[in-house]
Amino acid sequence: MFFPEGQIRVHVYGRPVDLRNSFDGLYALTRHALGQDPLSGQLFAFFNRRATQVKVLYWDRTGLCVWAKRLEAGRFVSDWSKVSTRETDWTGLKLLLEGIEPKRFKKRYQHPKNGKKRT
Repeated sequence: MFFPEGQIRVHVYGRPVDLRNSFDGLYALTRHALGQDPLSGQLFAFFNRRATQVKVLYWDRTGLCVWAKRLEAGRFVSDWSKVSTRETDWTGLKLLLEGIEPKRFKKRYQHPKNGKKRT
């Protein structure tokens, strides 16, 4: 997934989504809930209720693509009541995927210092 850094727009859907949806379900959400054209070349990010998974829908000029990420620890969103549907840029999405909430500058998860794996 390669995008020009400053040119891509990302729409983050501000409500939990059933991520069993794939191309058609996310396409419909983009069209009807966000009111956007999924074929515009922009990215559309959707999170599950527990905020441990994200799917990004985008059009790459030859077809629809879905990119998914599941966290093993932590959450993408700390509090759904403070989340709203918004538009951001590619950098904002990368920060969110790395666990930094751009408005709060807070990490969602830190590795244990003693090197032991959490269970």
